[in-house]
Amino acid sequence: MSGADVTAILPVGAIWVVAFLVILVDVIVPDRDRLSSGVATIGALAVMAITAAVASQAPRTAFGGSYILDQLTVLLDLLFLSIAVLTLLFAPDYLRPRGLPLAEFSATLLFAISGAMLLSGARDLLVLFLGLELMVLPGYMLAGFAKRDGLATEGAIKYFLLGSFSSAVFLFGLVFVWGYTGTTSVAGVSAVLQSVAAGKPLAPGLAMGLAFLLTGVAFKIAAVPFHYWTPDAYQGSPTPVTGYLSVGPKVAAFALILRLFVGALGPVKADWVGAIVILAALTMTLGNLVALTQSNVKRMLAYSSIAHTGYILVGLAAYAGAAAGSEAEARGLQGILVYSVAYTFMNLGAFAIVAALQRHPGVTSDIETFSGLGRRAPLAGLLLALFLISLTGIPPTAGFFAKYYVILAAIETGGFVSWLAVLAVLNAAAAAFYYLRVVVYMYMRDAPESAPPLARSFELQTGLVIAATATIVIGVFPSGLITIAEAAAKALL
Repeated sequence: MSGADVTAILPVGAIWVVAFLVILVDVIVPDRDRLSSGVATIGALAVMAITAAVASQAPRTAFGGSYILDQLTVLLDLLFLSIAVLTLLFAPDYLRPRGLPLAEFSATLLFAISGAMLLSGARDLLVLFLGLELMVLPGYMLAGFAKRDGLATEGAIKYFLLGSFSSAVFLFGLVFVWGYTGTTSVAGVSAVLQSVAAGKPLAPGLAMGLAFLLTGVAFKIAAVPFHYWTPDAYQGSPTPVTGYLSVGPKVAAFALILRLFVGALGPVKADWVGAIVILAALTMTLGNLVALTQSNVKRMLAYSSIAHTGYILVGLAAYAGAAAGSEAEARGLQGILVYSVAYTFMNLGAFAIVAALQRHPGVTSDIETFSGLGRRAPLAGLLLALFLISLTGIPPTAGFFAKYYVILAAIETGGFVSWLAVLAVLNAAAAAFYYLRVVVYMYMRDAPESAPPLARSFELQTGLVIAATATIVIGVFPSGLITIAEAAAKALL
């Protein structure tokens, strides 16, 4: 292994070391949850520093080009590590009162993040599948982490069964593409498919492969009509796990889409753009319509996460529908990245407040639980209002800018893709009803006499400050994120 190989794979290797270190600390000093979570958090921060340090040496490849460290990899790795840090900060107040071990939680989470990081730089079909499975297998364990809870067990089983099925479908698609092109290299697949783009008919085997790949990926991002596992898995999981599941696997699946559909299947994007447009339209519309009917805030956020998947798919549709080399093509990819970053912080922040309300076992996430929150916990109410307003897309928050960017990309692409921009605006208006309904309960309803106190630990407060600051800064000063997203998109084009 050369020095370039070590540099390229260093962030992934470092997060594995941190995960094993957490296990080792728990073995040596058992039942010290604060120590284990502290080691995991500090370790994840150290890996972020390592990732930022090696960014200047990008692009670097490893293992014969199967893995690459470029600007896209760096951006996604930093985002995945941010998800890990915030989840580790939000989790203790929820897990400790329920007797759930933090050491096992922290190590499992870090292994899942390592799979996502492997996905972000994969340049080979086999490495893509390996990273995908390394990410989702710990996710199944996290979904059922509260093993004595019937809802958690039910949700985890559904997640596992449908997730395993979707992985098998995705693998079938990889095999068809491999068989047609004769290579597992992303660059090699793209080179072979150039002849198809030049006018050669699409072979039935390749068409079947595209269908399988789209179906498998649609399961992973919970796109309609492949979303059935999401509400039960999200509602049954411990709330910090739900927050992670709503952003971590979703963003990682879009990293997979960028590496596979843009990097390998980009030459035949005209053959799959129609399917993406349909998925985007169905996903954001159905996700919002069902969220309107929910009285449980946790389940509402689960359905709203489906809708946000639809918004991110608008950026993918803009890329696929635009002419090769056009500004609209690049803006579509930038929209995916910008929306993923903004969505991460505002959604994790919202779930953190829900978890803080549920600190004591037995407290539900029914909307009545949020009555009077703005008066009995002014700061928590203000932060939740901020996150919900951002999820709605109201300026000057990160959510507004993220929606604006993907809508602009769809308009610039034109054609039938531009209709997604209209649909996205209508869906954002519909989403305002169920998001702002929670705000109404917080400020215009009296708190119940048995209202539970909120968690106020240092870890929770630190995580909320980070999420709130990012939500505001991205909305008010988006130029920095745009510059980073532009550099990352160029790595794909």
